[in-house]
Amino acid sequence: MQRRRSRYQLCTPQLFSGGSRLRSGSQATDGDIVRAVLAGDRERYAQLVERYRDRYARYATRMLGSVDAAEDAVQDAFVRAYDQLAQCKEPDKFVGWFFLILRNRCFAERRRNRTSASLEAANGVAAVDRSDGGAETAEQRRALQLALLGLTPDQREVFVLKHVEGLSYSEIAERLSTSVPSLKMRMHRAYDKLREQLRDHT
Repeated sequence: MQRRRSRYQLCTPQLFSGGSRLRSGSQATDGDIVRAVLAGDRERYAQLVERYRDRYARYATRMLGSVDAAEDAVQDAFVRAYDQLAQCKEPDKFVGWFFLILRNRCFAERRRNRTSASLEAANGVAAVDRSDGGAETAEQRRALQLALLGLTPDQREVFVLKHVEGLSYSEIAERLSTSVPSLKMRMHRAYDKLREQLRDHT
């Protein structure tokens, strides 16, 4: 099946092309870039796309269980963030603001599609998983992906942010506007459920 064109090509392609501006401005802060875009230098937005696209593709794929669905979600989130950039009240905290847009998009997608927990989806998740130096076998990774798909969205989100994104509980709490104890309880339940599901694969 022919894959449809990326929304990066369908929507204002000059914003996502990168090029010399990206290389010359790669050390700029998020806030610098946001302010430049709002001042009229629209092509600078490509720097933010390049900076965060892969990182949040991992998050979205874990949440949705499909590489294709995750790519669509990330692309939609970047387009929405660009369209709503004037609403980013703290440009230096762009990444947290963008994350909320992507998070809402992922949760909306999950509500529309309740059938993502499949082997094909799990293999798709593994395709963008961080390498751990080869310590796990392919079978173990596949079992973990299937187990993750069995978590609730809230449980999976905390697990992904902690173990894929590498955020601390304090950072996750700030991003999700919740408390550290609440997150730890959610993670505890996620661990219990993962252990239960992984037991069936041993």
